[in-house]
Amino acid sequence: MNNGKAGTGDDAPRVGPGIRRRRRALDLTLADVAGRAGVSVPFLSQVENGRSRPSMSSLQRIADALDTTAVQLLAAAQGPRPVDVVRDAGPAAVRDGVRPLIRGHQPLHALEFTGDHDWGREYRHRGDEILYVADGSAEVEADGSRYVLERGDTLYCAAGLPHRWRPLTPGTRVLVVGIADHVQITGDGDR
Repeated sequence: MNNGKAGTGDDAPRVGPGIRRRRRALDLTLADVAGRAGVSVPFLSQVENGRSRPSMSSLQRIADALDTTAVQLLAAAQGPRPVDVVRDAGPAAVRDGVRPLIRGHQPLHALEFTGDHDWGREYRHRGDEILYVADGSAEVEADGSRYVLERGDTLYCAAGLPHRWRPLTPGTRVLVVGIADHVQITGDGDR
């Protein structure tokens, strides 16, 4: 029986090689990306070489500078896994209030957010997404309307819909699940 405890050491994905590949694919220098992201060139170099791990806010700024998302950079750091159990390892598993619930380059992403969240940042994804309030309450602005979500409530955002959210009470946990940005959806033209 597999108890799923393999890899209980430092399972944090190494995002540096993915950042370097993306930067080089865009034909950008370290200085170009560092300037756009508001980080120092030495710090970005250390991240690319695996000597430093960026905070989630720094990773998002780097992702913005590379015209991608932090979720994509995290996913690119690990290969796909046909079955994967992500155990709650307590505070050690949470990084800047964010815990990945799915690892690897998968057709969907899932993150758990606790604590503060940047209300000023608006999101727009190529894939559909849902926000589920596991504990507490959150305010979500989507497509120009505001919604207050309580424990157990879900909000669906269609692909491309601008949205942002923030916790309203201490201890709020929001699960965000969506179709990964790297997945291309084709249809009969109805979308």
